[in-house]
Amino acid sequence: MRITEVEFRGEMPVQGYGPGFWRVGGQVIEGPVLVGPGGLHPWGGLEDAAALVEIAGRVDVLFLGMGGEIAPVPRALREAVELTGQGLDVMASPSAARAYNVLLSEGRRVAAALIPVGGV
Repeated sequence: MRITEVEFRGEMPVQGYGPGFWRVGGQVIEGPVLVGPGGLHPWGGLEDAAALVEIAGRVDVLFLGMGGEIAPVPRALREAVELTGQGLDVMASPSAARAYNVLLSEGRRVAAALIPVGGV
């Protein structure tokens, strides 16, 4: 088997997670996290549509991880993101983190807004 080293070209991959936290770029972050162009961005969770609107135009794909399981997106958040023209892919947070890392390794313009598994 041939193993190819993945390069993230200066961006921060999601390296791990646990109950209530994420590990991104060697840092442990408790609570929701927005990772994308330029690294980590402040994000207040599902009530904070402004942070997702702010990255519009800098990403082609925005993953929204809803925690341990997929769940409905709050209407205000969904509508705010839709007005920017961004695509919003909603899934469970572990799946969103994996998809983000794959597209990031391909050099794509991608971001992930992730609610921790286990709440917050």
